[in-house]
Amino acid sequence: MKPVIKPSYDPEKPLCNTMVLWRLVLLFRPYWSWMAFGIFLSLVTIVANVSLMALSGWFITSMAIAGVTGAMMNYFTPAAGIRSFAIARTVSRYLERLVTHEATFRLLSELRHWFYLHLEPLAPAGLQKYHSGDLLSRIRADIDALENVYLRIVSPVIVALIASSLFIYFLSLYDYRLALVELVLLLIAGVFVPLVVNRLSILPAEKIVATSTALRSNVVDGVQGLGELLIYGAAEQQAQKVDLFSQQLLDEQKKMARYTGLSQAALSLCANVAMLSVVIICIPLVANADMPRPELVMIALFTLASFEAILALPLAFQSLPGTLAAARRIFAIVDAKPLVTEPKAASPQAERCDIEFDNVSFRYDDASAYVLKNLSFKLAAGTRLAIVGSSGTGKSSIVSLLLRFWAPSSGAIRFGSHELDCYKGDDIRKYFSVVTQHSCFFNSTIKNNLLLANRKATQAQLEEVCRVAQIHDFIETLPEAYDTWVGEAGLKLSGGQLKRLTIARALLKDAPVLILDEPGEGLDKQTEEALLAAVFDYKKDASILLITHRKTGLDAMDDVLVLE
Repeated sequence: MKPVIKPSYDPEKPLCNTMVLWRLVLLFRPYWSWMAFGIFLSLVTIVANVSLMALSGWFITSMAIAGVTGAMMNYFTPAAGIRSFAIARTVSRYLERLVTHEATFRLLSELRHWFYLHLEPLAPAGLQKYHSGDLLSRIRADIDALENVYLRIVSPVIVALIASSLFIYFLSLYDYRLALVELVLLLIAGVFVPLVVNRLSILPAEKIVATSTALRSNVVDGVQGLGELLIYGAAEQQAQKVDLFSQQLLDEQKKMARYTGLSQAALSLCANVAMLSVVIICIPLVANADMPRPELVMIALFTLASFEAILALPLAFQSLPGTLAAARRIFAIVDAKPLVTEPKAASPQAERCDIEFDNVSFRYDDASAYVLKNLSFKLAAGTRLAIVGSSGTGKSSIVSLLLRFWAPSSGAIRFGSHELDCYKGDDIRKYFSVVTQHSCFFNSTIKNNLLLANRKATQAQLEEVCRVAQIHDFIETLPEAYDTWVGEAGLKLSGGQLKRLTIARALLKDAPVLILDEPGEGLDKQTEEALLAAVFDYKKDASILLITHRKTGLDAMDDVLVLE
């Protein structure tokens, strides 16, 4: 059974294609000068190439006639013209590639930065419905697809319009019939064929975007959860799922490749028909001496070469559906509203780091049950509080509320005698150093992962917090010590080692409040007791909130709150 691929947008409420393109163009506004210069160079390249082809045909024919008839001819001027057009074509092509790629890289860099600025306020509450592989696809593949807007859509269309107009005007100087033939066949090749290709490509392009996203999501799941898949014997099933998505992607890409081939064949046919038609029109003109014989060859080659102006249009229209689908996915994130509203005023300064929950209730959405119900407690600055309860009692939700990742459904939370919603998210999080249940480690060294908490920390400070976290001795046994790479998501280290590194990283941040969410997870009782004793001694002047379902460390607490 094939997995169902959902479309990347709601078919019942499709976004207007014109509006999507307009929003993209507005995003590109800071680089319009680069884009305009690239378009100008593309136009120069095409005009130089067509002129080179036409002048070369005229020159060769004229030389041949002069050789047969013995007539004198000035070949220096046309030879210089040919060299000039050849040099212009080469230089403009090089500069066009340089400028358009520079513009594209600048656009992609700015787009990723712009997208992250909109993505970050949504985390984590506003992103819980998105798979990590899906977000990866939006950040990487969908943003990359937007380069098509300039390189494959905007630039080719503008160049084709200007160049085609120039070519038609040039032919009209000889005979209106030549211009009419050029116009009709350019319209067929540059408008009708691309529109047909666009129509045929809509569904495959949508499926390519959706299937690529599903494929990346399953690959990410397979890599990150490989251990669990092997333990439960589901690795083969996951591999088959990845293979199925891969085959579906290849099938759709083959369809797109066939459409590309057919469109290029149609363009070649139109170009040759146009050349044959102008030759038929020009023959009587040459016979009646209304047109010099070398110009017949020049017009024929000019007409053939002029179709280079619309050569990229089928690909432009073919890539349009996929580009729009990617843009819709990007705008779906950008247009999402954060679930926690940031205050407009500046955050207050907390003189004391007192924490108070006043009759707080919380649930993740209106359809779910309350995770916390009428919770009240106080944690005075410099004191220690343990919150104890089994899984599912909302202990970790308290951390999310304190860090303003979520807002309470009812009740009030105060920090430093100010309402918590008076603080901006980034400002309130400066007061907290948190050890979460789920450690986040990047594929880098131990040192670089620790420095995420304090970029200015010295090696001595790193070693100090690692000694407190009972991990320094282990690190020293590694061949590269603190320069050892931990692998993707810390794959090269055990769960207990990652937990202790997480604690060390939290200690490295000089914050007045330390939150320990299940700090003993993955550790034996003896190690947990020694670690907590060292942490409490190291942070003896800080406020400590211990969240646990164990009894270890409770003796060192000033108060214990039990959740049921």
